Amino acid sequence: MRTKAMRMSTLFLRTLREDPADADVDSAKLLQRAGYVRKVAPGIFTWLPLGLKVLDKVQAVVREEINSIGAQEVHFPALLPREPYEATHRWEEYGENLFRLQDRHGADYLLAPTHEEMFTLLVKDMYSSYKDLPVVLYQIQTKYRDEFRPRAGLIRGREFIMKDAYSFTVDEEGLKKAYQDERGAYERIFKRLGVKYVIVHAVSGPMGGSESEEFLAPLPIGEDTFALAPSGKAWNVEALTTPRPEPVDYAETPAMQELDTPDSTTIDTLVERFNQLHPREDGRDWTAADTLKNLIVAVKHPADDDHPEGWRELVAVGLPGDRQVDMKRLEAQFAPAEIEEASEADLAAHPELVKGYIGPRVLGPQRSDTESAAHIRYFLDAHVAPGSAWVTGADAQGMHLANAVYGRDFQSDGVVEAAEVRHGDMSPDGSGPLSFERGVEIGQVFQLGLKYSDALGLKVLDRNGKAVPVWMGCYGIGISRVLACIAEMHHDDKGLAWPKAVAPAAVHVVATGKKQEAFDAAEKLVADLEDRGVEVIYDDRPKVSPGVKFKDAELIGVPLVAIAGRDTIANGTIEIRNRDGSDVQAVPADQAAQVIVDRIADLQ
Repeated sequence: MRTKAMRMSTLFLRTLREDPADADVDSAKLLQRAGYVRKVAPGIFTWLPLGLKVLDKVQAVVREEINSIGAQEVHFPALLPREPYEATHRWEEYGENLFRLQDRHGADYLLAPTHEEMFTLLVKDMYSSYKDLPVVLYQIQTKYRDEFRPRAGLIRGREFIMKDAYSFTVDEEGLKKAYQDERGAYERIFKRLGVKYVIVHAVSGPMGGSESEEFLAPLPIGEDTFALAPSGKAWNVEALTTPRPEPVDYAETPAMQELDTPDSTTIDTLVERFNQLHPREDGRDWTAADTLKNLIVAVKHPADDDHPEGWRELVAVGLPGDRQVDMKRLEAQFAPAEIEEASEADLAAHPELVKGYIGPRVLGPQRSDTESAAHIRYFLDAHVAPGSAWVTGADAQGMHLANAVYGRDFQSDGVVEAAEVRHGDMSPDGSGPLSFERGVEIGQVFQLGLKYSDALGLKVLDRNGKAVPVWMGCYGIGISRVLACIAEMHHDDKGLAWPKAVAPAAVHVVATGKKQEAFDAAEKLVADLEDRGVEVIYDDRPKVSPGVKFKDAELIGVPLVAIAGRDTIANGTIEIRNRDGSDVQAVPADQAAQVIVDRIADLQ
């Protein structure tokens, strides 16, 4: 099929020599400088002709692979009514990230950040029998999230393009098959697009559900930190589980005692006081690792059937004193609730909590239900071993406990992942110490289970005529974010260097000099390439210097560059080279088109 070349003399394009002042990562700088996108507002961009060419190619690869597993494409509106999101409580759960608006009649709407509710209701409206299932539906659609601080160009914007797919099956076995099908399609997609990726175990967050994995592009600009085990397995930090420590035999541990520790409201001062006033019998110094600190946090639960407005609960978390609390990891334990540190008013409502000296004796199972203040549940970090002895608060000003044994002197309501993860911590699979990398999330797959089916009443009749809820899976790819990651991975100090699969053209033909013969040869080459179906950018601009044309070709970044200039006039040859300047060939002008076609076939 004949392909029409894009001519620089008429192409809607302006390249920039300087980086935009507010562009904070390489992809944002280069996509704007090379004329692929134009910034409209923070986190909002206009797609220009070259940008749309690349975007269309990314979408085409995604469509081919998703269609190949039997998924069917639909398209929902971005403007949606409030009611379905209220039914799943996500109208409140999304908080300030949701764009909310009202129509002229005062009805509430939102700009969709994601479409689980719409897919669920669509299938509910059209399907009613197990015979209709399984089905996988997907769309490529613009989404909206009111990011507090948009950054990194297309990587974290307020408007972005996403592929979201949803599987509907009659049982969990069908869900797991659909999940693996989609996961495999993702691996093929990213390999075809030239995107390096790592699959990490993740938490579902506001999406709900059980099993979840993220596809991260390992880039230093990434906001996500993932932990990598020697085995090659990886985890999102929020999803990382601590190998449970072996129980400690406390038979020889002395009885718990209450000791005077004046002015010791911090871990550092507590360790100093103990070493001064209560030195260890074994001669070793007390350290922060010997202490158990107790943090009071507020858990903000979303609305449910019993609490239409949501509800707030104080809980206590105990963790080793040499570890810092990781609020994101802790919040993942209470999802979909959010957490924050308790306020002064919270503490004032519980006089048994002595700030700086909070201990387990007034928390959790230790606190009698008959006592006046509300029961505060007590959770221990996973690093606290059963039978281990601690220095911890005595719930009295200037007093701490020594030899407080978990399991003998105090109990907990459960175990949580609260502590920050460190380099060298043991991996969950036991293969060795963890290392940490940064990455950009480019895709995620969820086994949603029955959350949305139950909330929205999606049921079908099974083989026995019984109404059963439908099992759902959700699978997202950030299309515009993937494009930015490709640019981030494929560039040099001169400009972009697109892989063949997504480049806006395969070859950039440059006519240089003032002689008409060079332009005539370039025109002939362009016509030959068009006849062969090769996508071409042709720099046919008169009175533009060769240096400017070469800089633009390097900035725009298509895989091959073909130059018609002095050598064409003198020797009848056209120079062909890779975008990075390597593999330079001077070939007869009448053979150049075929040489280019052959070289395109060899490109990655």
